[in-house]
Amino acid sequence: MRDRLKEAFGDRVSFSPSVLEAHGRDEGYPEVRPVDAVVFAESAEDVKRLLALANELDFAVIPFGAGTSIEGHLIPVKKPTVSLDLSRMNQILEVRPEDFLAVVEPGVTREELNRRLRPHGLFFPVDPGANATLGGMAATNASGTTTVRYGGMRANVLALEAVMADGERVRFGRPVRKTSAGYDLKDLLIGSEGTLGVITRLYLKLHPLPAYVHALRVFFPTIEDAAGAAYALMGAGLPVARLELVDDQALRAVNQYLKKDYPERPALFIEFHSSTEAALTAEREVAEELIKDFGPLELAAAATPEEQKSQWEARHQAYWALVHRFPNRKYAITDTAVPLSRFPELIAYAKEQMEALGLEGSILGHVGDGNFHTIVAVREEDYPRAETYVERLVERALELEGTISGEHGVGLRKKKYMEKEHGPALSWMRKLKAAFDPRGILNPGKVLP
Repeated sequence: MRDRLKEAFGDRVSFSPSVLEAHGRDEGYPEVRPVDAVVFAESAEDVKRLLALANELDFAVIPFGAGTSIEGHLIPVKKPTVSLDLSRMNQILEVRPEDFLAVVEPGVTREELNRRLRPHGLFFPVDPGANATLGGMAATNASGTTTVRYGGMRANVLALEAVMADGERVRFGRPVRKTSAGYDLKDLLIGSEGTLGVITRLYLKLHPLPAYVHALRVFFPTIEDAAGAAYALMGAGLPVARLELVDDQALRAVNQYLKKDYPERPALFIEFHSSTEAALTAEREVAEELIKDFGPLELAAAATPEEQKSQWEARHQAYWALVHRFPNRKYAITDTAVPLSRFPELIAYAKEQMEALGLEGSILGHVGDGNFHTIVAVREEDYPRAETYVERLVERALELEGTISGEHGVGLRKKKYMEKEHGPALSWMRKLKAAFDPRGILNPGKVLP
């Protein structure tokens, strides 16, 4: 296999031990398993060539973007395995302001795209925090802080091109806002975690930069109060653009890491986008009145762009702040989502179970979507307790008619829960996998138990 890869890709294939190890890990899975080779694709033709070799020589291929996934998506489970690094396919191919459309290769990151879009008065809204590649974001159906207003990747990918397991290059969808022409195969690939095809081009929906932006941060006595206030804001139908929960442990870590002085109490970080100043003022006033019913300890505004940037930096850096606060630990990171009315209940359960198991960590949430993340920092010998915590949280989310993952995906860690969530539908997923990838070369062992 090594000789054939070297012959096909030359210096675009690596067998360096450090490179192999870096491509056999992700941010949240406890194991590292080096892959056997890494191919750095520079075009869709490179992807086709690698998949042709995979079919001929029977090795697995795992698409790789920026390595920011959480649930073990990048860990090889079948030998031999080649990591297909798409980061060099990083061209912004078109920006069409008149159509609110951008066409990009999968290795473009969201921050790179938004820098390019700013002079046009446009932006791409999906913001998972990490500067992930857009191909990786599509493969996991990423969402993030702005999903409550703008939707996640499925809502913002109009069409895509992919190379299928047999090497055929196919475009799924058309670059239009709506269509009723045939089955929506595009959405099957979004969130498929590289198990159905390798995304090589994305047609993305863009949005105007908001004319008026206002941000608030509100601190509460308990995390239950913060969750209740979030539910009240959503129940009032306010068009919030971001509605994020940050617990006291995260803010303590952020204060140390970023030299901030936030009150170390559970908080909501809120942002409003509007086309007029009057509408923005009215929405903010209604929000503040609703929040008063939940006993806020402090309410602070972030009115200037600099203040807003600082506030959202604190939210986005919360994970790294926790890593800094708890060095030399392993991290069990997961997410769940439930119907909005059950969100305060699941938040309370998550807090209770973390304390009951004697774990140190943080609860962060895209609370406007009923979705939140837990980050548990443990010493290696205590990792089984962290897994117990994740299991209890997932089981409780399912009992509340929720899902095992709102945005991180399934990967390796959560595939054991898929049958409980999907029941007979899981057999149809297996049939789809068999139809798209009959030889099982695309990221085998993920998603489906």
